[in-house]
Amino acid sequence: MANIIDLRSDTFTLPSEEMRKAMFEAQVGDDVFGEDPTVNELEAYAAELFGMEAALFCTSGTQSNQIAINVHTRPGDEVICSNLAHIYIYEGGGIALNSGSSVRLLDGPRGMFTAEQVKANINNRADVHLPNTSLVCTEDTVNKGGGAIWDFNEILKIQEVCKANGMALHCDGARLFNALEETKMSPAEYAKAYDSISVCLSKGLAAPVGSFLVGSKDFILKARRRRKSMGGGMRQAGFLAAAGLHAMKVERFRLHEDHAHAKAIGNVLSTMPYCAEIMPVETNIVIWRPTSNSSAEMIEKLTPLGIKCFPFGPVWLRFVFHRNVSSDQVQELIEKLQGL
Repeated sequence: MANIIDLRSDTFTLPSEEMRKAMFEAQVGDDVFGEDPTVNELEAYAAELFGMEAALFCTSGTQSNQIAINVHTRPGDEVICSNLAHIYIYEGGGIALNSGSSVRLLDGPRGMFTAEQVKANINNRADVHLPNTSLVCTEDTVNKGGGAIWDFNEILKIQEVCKANGMALHCDGARLFNALEETKMSPAEYAKAYDSISVCLSKGLAAPVGSFLVGSKDFILKARRRRKSMGGGMRQAGFLAAAGLHAMKVERFRLHEDHAHAKAIGNVLSTMPYCAEIMPVETNIVIWRPTSNSSAEMIEKLTPLGIKCFPFGPVWLRFVFHRNVSSDQVQELIEKLQGL
């Protein structure tokens, strides 16, 4: 049987021995009472790293995003985001379910839109027929855009539009550290553009569970209440927070390896006759289209070779690189793709 190379997602990462040791040795308490020292340490570290006043440890990226949206909006409001946004496509209709808000979808290359588009799609607050536009959400990197990195100058322009119109700006930063690895921006410099940011610890950073929100003290206080009402209050969560701390302090500094692997495979695929199109590879995600225009048909060919990947709809496929895909496996993958 072929060796398995699992490229379905960076959520399939497994904790390193060092991370497991940190989890095993974590000091814990009841976090709902604010008495888990490791959770408190993670939240303080995240807030300081991003130059924000406070942070909140959450169970998942979806939970942290949905909490942020709920705090920033009121029922009947409208949220502006990309038509490719994770918060719209992959979070179970949470914007409507949790916050009672509608969504204004913007189209743009690889899931990125402009400040001018935002400005043109803000509803007139004096018109009672229209929902109140109260929040703009970006996603960095853009999952369905092939790990695309936003132009920070455009983000700053969007921030200006939001401030001028009394709207909040939130970043779904599930893979934000991947973007920062490429741009070399500091988290604190990046965070100046946003009212809130969510960051996943369980993707490229390889923690088993967890995400966090950063924002002002008032925002995080409200977010903590929302987390509780959503069933997200955890008790001895320090075992998970210890993994998250290790992820931020150690694992984020090896993301360049995943990016190099993805770019190498992108270069190989671009020369293969069975690859009709490939999105620009900027971080750890490779999205490509086979000439057959059938992701299912291509997966049938890849599966016997031990290559697991994710169908991104009926046409596109996604490869995601992470800490559990070694350099040797990447070389093996190159050979298999070249021989396909």
